[in-house]
Amino acid sequence: MASSQYVLYDIPSGKAPVTWSPNPWKTHLLFNFKGLDYRTQWVEYPDIKSTLEAQYDSIPKYRRPSNVPSVAPNPGNPAYSIPTIACPDGTYIMDSRKIADSIERQVPLPSLHLDSVYLEKIERVWVQYMNAFAPIFIPLVPKRILNEESLEYWYTTREAMVGMSLDQFEKEKGGVRAWNEVEPVLREVTALLKENEGPFFMGKTASYADLVWFSILLFNQKLGSDVFQEAMERTGDSKVHLDLMKAAQPWCG
Repeated sequence: MASSQYVLYDIPSGKAPVTWSPNPWKTHLLFNFKGLDYRTQWVEYPDIKSTLEAQYDSIPKYRRPSNVPSVAPNPGNPAYSIPTIACPDGTYIMDSRKIADSIERQVPLPSLHLDSVYLEKIERVWVQYMNAFAPIFIPLVPKRILNEESLEYWYTTREAMVGMSLDQFEKEKGGVRAWNEVEPVLREVTALLKENEGPFFMGKTASYADLVWFSILLFNQKLGSDVFQEAMERTGDSKVHLDLMKAAQPWCG
């Protein structure tokens, strides 16, 4: 009998691994929201390409249907990324939003409400937040989160990305300057959470938009109480974010 279990590839933090990165968090939350059976396969950063490339190469060509996303390389860089999932039918899907789209087709209830106007807004805000937040989190991740096996990879790739050492990046663009860029994004989300009186963006109805924003809040928590507290102080009203976290907490399990 074929297994009904999904496999979620994620990046570990700690020797008793836990999720930390917001993109994998979206998929963990999604699986729990849908009540799906899954297990986590932990992969350190330097091993992502070889692990996923090997999985893709192991799929016979006749089992790579054109209408089902598989773990073919990304056209850009990096070629392979996390989250990636292995589905019970043997196909692979890479990228958190592609995963959400596919799972919603496979398991329509409870609905993710992917057509919600809030999802479009929150996905845009999510990108804005991560860009503004980069001078804070990029230097902190290797100091506070990553296992030793991933440190060299992180420093090499991120320093190439920002064009300087991470210490210099933090000094020149981090701190108060970065938080001032983050603040208006946080306040925009605060306003969206208030539109329907919460705790979710759609009021009493949970949707994928909530999981997307919750992934950011969980990431802030993992970076440290100082980071999370600073973020909450800059929201304009931390209560609506804390209410969302409380309401969505059952999907963290």
